[in-house]
Amino acid sequence: MKKGEFFFKKGPFALKELLETINSINLLSEKNNNNDKVLGIQTIEKATNRDITFLNSSRYRDYSIKTKALACITSSNLSIFLPKTCIKIIVKNVLLETNKIMKKFYPNSDIDYPDQNLLNSSELIKLYPDVYFGKNVLIGKNVEIGKNTFIGSNTIIESNVIIGENCNIASFVVIKNSIIKNFVNIKDGSKIGIKGFGFIPIKNKNFRFPQIGKVILEDGVEIGANCTIDRGSVADTIVGKNTFLDNLIHIAHNVKIGENCIFAAQVGIAGSTNIGNNVMVGGQGGISGHLKIGNNVKIGGGSAVLNDVAKDNSQVCGNPAIPIRDFVKLRKKNEK
Repeated sequence: MKKGEFFFKKGPFALKELLETINSINLLSEKNNNNDKVLGIQTIEKATNRDITFLNSSRYRDYSIKTKALACITSSNLSIFLPKTCIKIIVKNVLLETNKIMKKFYPNSDIDYPDQNLLNSSELIKLYPDVYFGKNVLIGKNVEIGKNTFIGSNTIIESNVIIGENCNIASFVVIKNSIIKNFVNIKDGSKIGIKGFGFIPIKNKNFRFPQIGKVILEDGVEIGANCTIDRGSVADTIVGKNTFLDNLIHIAHNVKIGENCIFAAQVGIAGSTNIGNNVMVGGQGGISGHLKIGNNVKIGGGSAVLNDVAKDNSQVCGNPAIPIRDFVKLRKKNEK
């Protein structure tokens, strides 16, 4: 397993073999060779001509029309957003069929199985001469920890995690499937790299969606007490440099947060939302999934952001969130 990878991967597979795994209703292609080897599954923007990808929303058409993917699982109405070079695999339920392909490549990534390789830090002290450990710290295989980093008591760092220099990891923290850069501060009880809330409801059964991404915390990030940051499903969850999160915050899978952001307590960010630099979110603010939040945006406490706030320097408030001037006018009107 390469550095920075966390999940056992099978393959490559012939495209023909992958097609036999799913329930496709049509195959649109200018190519006749379905024996091409597929190396893996990737996001629509990062896929190469050796990858398979998926398209489930027109929100990603700017990426999809430029994708280099060998093949894409999609619906008939979205296939128009794909280039001619891409084999279009038309299905009824994009996420369900994508789930089958992901499980073929990553058979053990739909459940967070306990790490079987944990050892007490007291047995590994020679590997980390410049790291300071509390009591009952458990560490997995191939973990990297930089010098002058403190690890608090009863913390668990699972296999292949990378932690930089001059970090402070408090007590009762769990870190898995993550890369932590330098000068990062994580307070007590936080969970980093947990599997996100990814599943597909089909009649009387929920199918768990594999989560094969990771969490990246850039330099100088601070994570408050009892926060949860989910790893990415296919892409990575990223928290940018010098961003500070207060206590009791949840960041869902695939979320990307820019630099120098400040989130107050109990903020929740749903999956695949992109947040710019210098964004401020008040306490109990919530941002829905697959949205774009611009730079220098301010979101009032208790607000529910249901649509893009893509314009830089915007200020919104309320439930649903509206521009701050409209919110103030509405309050004044209601007070009369």
